[in-house]
Amino acid sequence: MLTRSAALQLLETIAFGAVGGVLFWWAQLPGGLISGAMIAVASAAIAGRPLALPPIFSHIILMTLGVSLGSMVSPQMLKNVSEYPLTIAVLALATFGATFGSSFYLQRVHGWDRASAFLAGSPGALSQIIMLATEKKADVPGIAVVQTLRVIILTAALPLVLSLIGMMPHTGLALRGAPATPLSLAILAAASLGVALVLRWLKFPASWMFGAMLASSVLHGSGWVEGGLPLWAYMVALTGIGTLIGTRFARISGRTLLRHVAAALGSFAVAIVISAAFVAVLVLATNARLSDLIVAFAPGAMDAMLALALTLHIDPVFVGAHHLARFVFVSIATPGIVHLFGRDDDDLDD
Repeated sequence: MLTRSAALQLLETIAFGAVGGVLFWWAQLPGGLISGAMIAVASAAIAGRPLALPPIFSHIILMTLGVSLGSMVSPQMLKNVSEYPLTIAVLALATFGATFGSSFYLQRVHGWDRASAFLAGSPGALSQIIMLATEKKADVPGIAVVQTLRVIILTAALPLVLSLIGMMPHTGLALRGAPATPLSLAILAAASLGVALVLRWLKFPASWMFGAMLASSVLHGSGWVEGGLPLWAYMVALTGIGTLIGTRFARISGRTLLRHVAAALGSFAVAIVISAAFVAVLVLATNARLSDLIVAFAPGAMDAMLALALTLHIDPVFVGAHHLARFVFVSIATPGIVHLFGRDDDDLDD
């Protein structure tokens, strides 16, 4: 049961997200529901408003997003899985190249210590990165700013970039098919919740979203269920994920943000340039679509990038597989790399 103050905080958070999302959608900005909600909530949080979403609301938003992503799966998408080993292998190289490039920049230009620079440059797996940063006594506020700003910039900028280069459809929400029947929606909800709970028990990353996506993908791909969520639920999911991303700034003060914004923007630019070089190689070497590669290789949070795949009509299987792979790379490799290379010379002399 929510207390009165928690309920008011929730209503305020939802209001900021809804107003921002509707305004950007009304202005017909690419990805407007996500980016509008995200920018409105983030701006209010930076201004000092204590905005937050309770865990149960976050879980519902992520599951709704997963169901919508699964409803986009087609047999043709599954046929393209044979190309994934090559692109995922290149993604591993791109991930570590961007991480070390950003780390080098933060050390040389902004004077960060090795551990903090490396952790700030590691894309995705934010909660694991922050936990490791706390354990290693690294610059947690600086790392949080660099990581969070990277997600905000990517989520807001990618739809605009894809639209400008002609790779995003302008029909937006109108491309969606007919909604599923009430019985089909009930089956989707039950299956999604069940699979999500199993994945959560197995400690699978992003279990709420991936569980719902997996259940929805199987049901739609097998033909057992037809149709997706009603339009209003689809719009709520997109606005909700933008709101959820925006609340990440509620834990960052304006003073901390200003102190680290230059480092965040510079390291972001380095990571994007390195990732773009690997994307260019794959465009020439494979049949993968450029728009799919751009979102799959974007060094952002898994939930945000999959939300973009949904609103930009990009292959969710391709994007999901690659961001999950990167999450695994970062989660497994980062602790060992920080232990071996994250200490300054002074530490090694002790």
